[in-house]
Amino acid sequence: MASIRNNDDDLALDVRHLSSSTLIAAIPQLFQLASSRTASVVHVEADQSADAVAKVLAVSQSGLALLVSTSEQEARDLATIAHATSIKTRTSFLHFIDNKQQRVEPDTAVVRKLLSDEDIDKYSQDQPAEPQTAYLRYKSPAESVDVFGSLQQVLSQFASVVGREYAPFTYVGHPEAEHVIVSMGQAAEVAEQRVSELKDQKVGVLKIRVFRPFAAAEFFKAIPKTVKRIAVLEPQDFTASWDPVFLEVAAAYQVAGNADVEITSAQYASKVNTNAVDAVFAQLNKPLERRFTVGEKPTAAPSASKQQLPVETPYVKLLDQVFQDRLEIANAVNSQSIWAPDASKPETATPEYGYGKLLNKIQERARFIDAVEKAVKNTQLSIDAQKALSRWLLLAKSNEHHPEKTDEAADAVVETLQGEDKANLLAQKDLLREKSNWLIGSDSWAYDLGQSGVHHVLTSGENINMLIVDTTPYSSEVEREKRKKDIGLYAMNYGSAYVASVAIYSSYTGVLHALIEADSFKGPSIVLAYLPLAESRDSLKTLKETKVSVDNGAWPLYRWNPALEKQGKESFTLDSQRVKKDLEDFLKRENHLTQLAAQTPDISKVLVSSLESGVKQRHSALKAKARDDYAKLLAGLSGGANGPPLTVLFGSDNGNAEGLAKKVATRAKSRGLKVKLMAMDDFADIQDLAGETNLAIIISTAGQGEMPSNAREFWKALNGLLVGDINLGELRYAVFGLGDSHYWPREEDAIFYNRPGKQIDTKLEMLGATRLTDLGLGDDQDADGFETGFQVWQPELWKALGVKDAGADDEPPPLTDDQMKIESNYLRGTIAQDLLDESTGAIGEINGKLLKFHGSYGQDDRDIREERKKAGLEKAFSFMIRVRTPGGVSSPEQWLAMDELADKYANGAIKLTTRQAFQLHGVLKKNLRTTIRGINNCLLSTLAACGDVNRNIMVTTATEIPEIHAQVQKFAEEELMNHLAPQTTAYHEIWLADELVAGHAVQDFEPLYGPTYLPRKFKIVIAVPPNNDVDIYAHDLGFIAIVEGKTVVGYNVTVGGGMGQTHGNKKTYPRPASMLGYVAAKDALKVAEAVMTTQRDYGCRTNRKHARLKYTIDDHGLDFFKGEVEKRAGVTFAPEAPFVFRDNADRYGWFKGVGDTWNFGMFIENGKVKDWPDFPAKTGLRELAKWHKGEFRLTPNQHLLIANVPEADLEKTKAHLAKYKMDNVQFSGLRLNAMACVALPTCGLAMAESERYLPTLVGLLESAVEEAGLRDDAITIRMTGCPNGCARPYLAELAFVGKAPGAYNVYLGGGHKGERLNKLYKESLKEEEILAEIKPIIKRYALERNQGEPFGDWVIRAGYVKKTITGLDFHDL
Repeated sequence: MASIRNNDDDLALDVRHLSSSTLIAAIPQLFQLASSRTASVVHVEADQSADAVAKVLAVSQSGLALLVSTSEQEARDLATIAHATSIKTRTSFLHFIDNKQQRVEPDTAVVRKLLSDEDIDKYSQDQPAEPQTAYLRYKSPAESVDVFGSLQQVLSQFASVVGREYAPFTYVGHPEAEHVIVSMGQAAEVAEQRVSELKDQKVGVLKIRVFRPFAAAEFFKAIPKTVKRIAVLEPQDFTASWDPVFLEVAAAYQVAGNADVEITSAQYASKVNTNAVDAVFAQLNKPLERRFTVGEKPTAAPSASKQQLPVETPYVKLLDQVFQDRLEIANAVNSQSIWAPDASKPETATPEYGYGKLLNKIQERARFIDAVEKAVKNTQLSIDAQKALSRWLLLAKSNEHHPEKTDEAADAVVETLQGEDKANLLAQKDLLREKSNWLIGSDSWAYDLGQSGVHHVLTSGENINMLIVDTTPYSSEVEREKRKKDIGLYAMNYGSAYVASVAIYSSYTGVLHALIEADSFKGPSIVLAYLPLAESRDSLKTLKETKVSVDNGAWPLYRWNPALEKQGKESFTLDSQRVKKDLEDFLKRENHLTQLAAQTPDISKVLVSSLESGVKQRHSALKAKARDDYAKLLAGLSGGANGPPLTVLFGSDNGNAEGLAKKVATRAKSRGLKVKLMAMDDFADIQDLAGETNLAIIISTAGQGEMPSNAREFWKALNGLLVGDINLGELRYAVFGLGDSHYWPREEDAIFYNRPGKQIDTKLEMLGATRLTDLGLGDDQDADGFETGFQVWQPELWKALGVKDAGADDEPPPLTDDQMKIESNYLRGTIAQDLLDESTGAIGEINGKLLKFHGSYGQDDRDIREERKKAGLEKAFSFMIRVRTPGGVSSPEQWLAMDELADKYANGAIKLTTRQAFQLHGVLKKNLRTTIRGINNCLLSTLAACGDVNRNIMVTTATEIPEIHAQVQKFAEEELMNHLAPQTTAYHEIWLADELVAGHAVQDFEPLYGPTYLPRKFKIVIAVPPNNDVDIYAHDLGFIAIVEGKTVVGYNVTVGGGMGQTHGNKKTYPRPASMLGYVAAKDALKVAEAVMTTQRDYGCRTNRKHARLKYTIDDHGLDFFKGEVEKRAGVTFAPEAPFVFRDNADRYGWFKGVGDTWNFGMFIENGKVKDWPDFPAKTGLRELAKWHKGEFRLTPNQHLLIANVPEADLEKTKAHLAKYKMDNVQFSGLRLNAMACVALPTCGLAMAESERYLPTLVGLLESAVEEAGLRDDAITIRMTGCPNGCARPYLAELAFVGKAPGAYNVYLGGGHKGERLNKLYKESLKEEEILAEIKPIIKRYALERNQGEPFGDWVIRAGYVKKTITGLDFHDL
């Protein structure tokens, strides 16, 4: 590729011009450009061939941004835009001009106007980056660049400078089109012209101008929402089932979860005309096929080596496309190795057969070269013949790879020798040409590598290429045969072979690149090609499977080229995000991963596939030795272990069983036993049980009598054994199970109680083992929970083992939360050091608890927990960050900051919580500090958003008298929040200072909290009647504003509200707040401090489940608590002032604000701010925040108030809301009053879905509501994934509380104003049972209710549940 520099020095960049016909050969250079992170533009002009667009699409995954133009003017403009954006982003651009014309150049004068002085200065001062290994780049990636965002800015700037507008996607056609063609280049132009003629038909065309990066959000903005069918009009490509454009469009709808739009691939074989466009629309009116062809058919389809190809092998088609006449496939393609058995000649499938055939060819050519050398020395040849043969010899014997030049020289030799008597040379003229030698096979070759033809090829050093296709779906667990090897690692260990791992449905261009590199490499090459589920013949399934396997590292994409090392370059190139552990280990040995292991928590933790058959055995042996050494260490620490051996295994999800197992191990060690302790799934081989002497298993119960997650593989192996499969005659065992006898209350569900422990106990007895003691059962319903049963079981265990029972005094007491706080030195702990530990994505248990005070929770993605465990990966750890936002009030600048942080460091969404706070989910540990700094930079904070302190203070979002809001907001933010906030400087040191401080380097003082802070979390709300949107009765401390005129004169004070409880534990319960009385506004702050310090001093600190203020008041009595508060505050409560609450809902739509301002209540289902296909809320709010002059207020019900819109901006704001579909509040009363917590997949406490499921359930109930004529009636409905009550379900008229996956407890009878608790109606209902119960109730309510009677009141009057008065009678059914 020729390189041309621009004349303006400060705008100079690498500009190259190519023809589409040369693109495939240029793939290596394109990859090199993309990886260099330098500004460059490659202009590609379409040649006269019909497959110009196909060739451009073939290189579309090389890493370059891709723009497409058609007209001469558009080409010049996009050349200018690409030039400017490339400088701005240091990104290489490929500009395809689908129109035969003269070479285009950018307008540098316009380029200069599109760039700021800062852009140009920064570009001019750029220095080449220091070279890094692939893995150092992987571990310390350059800061990500928003190429598409920058491109949009340049497009907008170009429009303002030049007056011509270009969009990434341009739609033409009917505004409510149902059938739409998506295409690019000249095909889109023809379709656009034809659609303009079909004005009365609901059809359209979407023209793609920016294909890379492909912005799905912009695609959805451009295409009509009415579309039902899409035809992607693209060139026919015989090398793959689906083209990149179709895959991008299909993936966009798949990710968006939109299965309603049908998508098909309309492929054209030559140029597109209007008849072809008509044919596409005609097909869209018929029963839809996934793929069809329009236009002129090709005369002949390419075939590999003139052989019939199996339909599952697009890789073979690629070989044919790339190498054409040079391709030599030596073994039988239609053979067992390619899924089409040839019983008559099975030997032709083997690598040995193909190797022998190619070796003969290579030796034959070597002899031919010798013969040519002799002929050249023969003076009988003419001078021309000698010159032609000599030139050919130089190329044939060169270490460089120039097949085109060799073929040219061969043609010259043949032409010259035709007139001379050299029939012997001409008879072998085929040997003049340089062949691309390939063996093709499947992963069945990955057996006995040391004795196979693969081994012979690698050790031969000959120029032979192997393409090995693997069809195994690695996204799920695979039972691999022990003899199966990782061919790639095996080959790389030789050091002299080229190796690539590719996947055509992940990177089509990457496959082409690897094939070209393999062919160019002088020596053996192996290309491992992934094609999962090939036998299903469903390309979309294959696409999905490929994406998962590449993403989780089960099929890493990489290239290993030893030839680069001689050039001083990195041999290894990683083309995907994750690698397997065995691949990591290999690269460590090659000295390329010095820092990777400490920096990448995502790296696989367990060997996925082995390098040799002995590796797993050696690994198991080392693991066993480690356990033995650990047991010896424990014995040594206890002064010598001379007692019997004991292996302690645990199965635990929530930590209780693991804690008991550690307790047993510690006590056994103190008694002189030789102890081994591990999770059940870490017990390497079930057959090793035969070698154990004494075994103790402690296991909890998960879900509906299921095994805990770290015990399932052990149980699977154990349960698969039959009598005689293993000799357990010498094994003695004891099992202790943990469960809840009331968790599943129905009589038929009694079998689930402690089921795992019972199953294991029975199975071990059946296999011949002997019990040490009877099965022990811990029951959460006992007085001390599972400890009651454990204290009975444990002494019997020691007695059976023949050791003394010294009781519990032989071990240190567990670290209490208060002790943890004291030792943390005012919340410092060792968080700073933990943040620097990049060997894991998690944080230590103690620091995890302390981190809550700083506003963050450690979480993991539970959707993929099992998959990652099976793959040997640690959990997909990340962090939730909660932002303290008093009253939910945010400025536009703060909204923009949160939007940017969500995109840059979180999962792209902003969560509006049930307590008027922002939450970001999916923040990686390495980004925690940067994210929290960014939050503080916009004058928000995360300190005390969680933890045993006063948390975010809630305020009624929209007061009926608008002027009141500013008064209560000031009370919340400037008085309460500031006064009750922790004073520790640890927050500033850890997150905001340039130097991290840890340990006890600094001593602090907490004037209100002291070193132990509060017993539990503490929540304050301020309600302004008649709106109780904050749910005043659900919180520890509430202030009900009493207003005279337009002034808050005082507050009624409530205390002791709280939502949390534990399933099956009647000692825990929700409680509505109690009224203390009225105080003047000037005394409210003193009262708040007194309430909090009284809880600080009298709250329970020995049992966290009994530590909330609600229990303190019930334990000591309301009168005592009131007296203590009055004494501390120096204030006497007056009788409560009159007030009336109307409801606890949000206000929707437009209503008047202060002065000439307006407010808009916006519906955001479950508070999830992101771009949905039909509701681009995140983009809409971001664009609004750029010019909105008022506030954004987060509501207590997870919605949003756009506040203080000036009258002058009212119509502009309305138009903006309509543009982004944000003005729709025409939902059912049920949906408008629904609320859910986050739950799965990130909340570690969730037992069932909530946020992701409630919209579906509401939809199912809406039919009954509408049939009953109740569409607009407000019924408060809430859902949580566990009983802790984050969405305040126990105040709802209808509530669903998760108990197990898909099963919910149903509660009825909460007060419509949020003033009364509901009561349990039915337990553990599945969806169909919920609908069967609730729909008839709704129907009956519509018929029997009194005028204005709320649903919650009616279900009590109708006898479905009793009325709940206080928390103490909550469980009285």
